Amino acid sequence: MLNTNLAFSSISDLKKLIHNKEISPVELVNMFVERIQKYNPKLNAFLAVSAEKALIAAKKTESAILQNQPIGPLGGIPISVKDLELTEGITTTMGSLVFKDRIPSENSIVVERLLAAGAIILGKTNTPEFGFLGHTKNRLGDDCRNPWNPELSAGGSSGGAASAVAAGLCTISTGSDGGGSTRIPASFCGVYGIKPTQGLVPNFFGASSTPVVNLFSQAGPITRSVDDAEVMLKIISGFDKRDPNSIAKTPKEYFSTESSPIKNLHFGWATSFDNSPVSKDVKIKVLEAIKIFENLGAAGEEVEINVGELFEDFWGMFSACAYARLGLILEKTPHLLTDYAKESLEYGRNFSGSQFAQALGKAKIVKNKFASIFAKKDFIVTPTMAVTAFPVSRPPNIINGQQVNKFWGAFPFTYPVNVAGLPAVSIPCGFSDEGLPVGLQIIGNYGSETDLLNISRAFENSCEYLSQHPPRFK
Repeated sequence: MLNTNLAFSSISDLKKLIHNKEISPVELVNMFVERIQKYNPKLNAFLAVSAEKALIAAKKTESAILQNQPIGPLGGIPISVKDLELTEGITTTMGSLVFKDRIPSENSIVVERLLAAGAIILGKTNTPEFGFLGHTKNRLGDDCRNPWNPELSAGGSSGGAASAVAAGLCTISTGSDGGGSTRIPASFCGVYGIKPTQGLVPNFFGASSTPVVNLFSQAGPITRSVDDAEVMLKIISGFDKRDPNSIAKTPKEYFSTESSPIKNLHFGWATSFDNSPVSKDVKIKVLEAIKIFENLGAAGEEVEINVGELFEDFWGMFSACAYARLGLILEKTPHLLTDYAKESLEYGRNFSGSQFAQALGKAKIVKNKFASIFAKKDFIVTPTMAVTAFPVSRPPNIINGQQVNKFWGAFPFTYPVNVAGLPAVSIPCGFSDEGLPVGLQIIGNYGSETDLLNISRAFENSCEYLSQHPPRFK
């Protein structure tokens, strides 16, 4: 049974093979480690590989299976973890030279829950320093590259996670999204990524970390199917007292088991925010996707989404919170930082209290604008990205003939969702003429993850773009 098809198999298929003893967790781990050794030099998706620890965990799972003991919903499933998450005994760098040798003595809440569910961690995936970019580069090594074309970016900040999942180097991966960091790489790499409702997944940076409000960031799944994402999301969701701001519900209380037919739903769609330019390839595929929803029986209507000059306010709040947590690094070891991390932390240091208060006021306006749409619509459809994957470290400053901000112009659709605290997914909706994935963003109202998963599943079953994999890594 050991073949490359297993590298792209779903959780449910692998669980059947494991429970029927047709394949062992040890064999699975060995297969993925071999694939990582073969392909990671071309992609730089992993910053650390924990093969020995993974094999020890696989042998324990195998022993439990032989003794007919429970192994959990992810028992024997090899996963990867984004290197912003603390992992006990496994290097956690946050994409920074500052932490290149750090081996934590504790796990993040997300990692705790995945391990308790039986998952086997293969290693830590690449991220820009502290997750500060929409593409993945840092001073630890080469840029993370895209499996569909290694000359192109995998996106960021969960670039390594999306690259690893797309290339079949793990079954699923954790991502995190503070401004698009799960959805951007999911779009570029042709996989499925979820940014949950703010507070659904608890946020914890360690017992010794400075308590700082988490306004925007949420951990979430990066997978090759909607079903796999649902399994993982339910495992990592739910209140934890270490994050008092997390939603005070258990997954059973939060997620509904009902499956609403999509033909009863109404959706709004937009191909730009505030007339932001979008590449022709992306716009064509998004309009085709809108027709798919309408063919499924949903009623679509174009809506206007104006967020105004929001990015500077978003980035000011994001950077101020980052400085509150990481400011000592800027003061003590600025020479170890990337230019973009230094610039971001300095921006946060200089963002005043009155600016923060004004930015929160603008964020409230944006929340109300989305709320007015959701008063009439069940979900919103937009492009995930304004472009397909761009060359590594070269984000575009011109899109469809129009000049854009080089820092954020390629992703005008993602960060407003974080500002509003809403859930959203990116799902592949086709390929450009160059054969590159195009991502579709589906935005839901607060707490609507069950509906988003059902909508995503209906779309996945209608076009099966998620089942297509980069040919050079099959």
